Amino acid sequence: MLGGLVPDPVLSHTEERGELTIVVRAEAVAKCALLLRDDERFAFDSLRDICGADYARPVDRFEVVYNLYSLRYNARLRLKVRVGEPDPRVPTVTGVWPAANWHERETFDMFGIVFDGHPDLRRIYMPPDFEHFPLRKDFPLMGIPESLPLPRKKSQ
Repeated sequence: MLGGLVPDPVLSHTEERGELTIVVRAEAVAKCALLLRDDERFAFDSLRDICGADYARPVDRFEVVYNLYSLRYNARLRLKVRVGEPDPRVPTVTGVWPAANWHERETFDMFGIVFDGHPDLRRIYMPPDFEHFPLRKDFPLMGIPESLPLPRKKSQ
């Protein structure tokens, strides 16, 4: 489907219950996104969501999942990229879908996945100096003691 764009960008594809999922190489995601948006055969003109996932695998621990929609064809596509540790990085798709800006920032903030080329990659929920990523599997369920200043209970 995306052949000729970059050498072997598609790692795998599956279809389950009428939903197509394509896994592409991280370095090819922006070019694949551009093709999926601009090629008349696909016309995935709407980015609905980007999210991260931590599978705690020894290889390619994280996934970035792009949920796409084609208004023309009333079709959905799940585009995935797998990245590993210690420095998970993916090219930004903000140049293809401007709506990716906040979704990529949220994924960065919660999982620590860096989106190379992002125009304003900074934390959304957590303080700028917070060193941890709350949605990673190795983040303690009860949080990290003394890592964030919490509001004090007012004395009566």
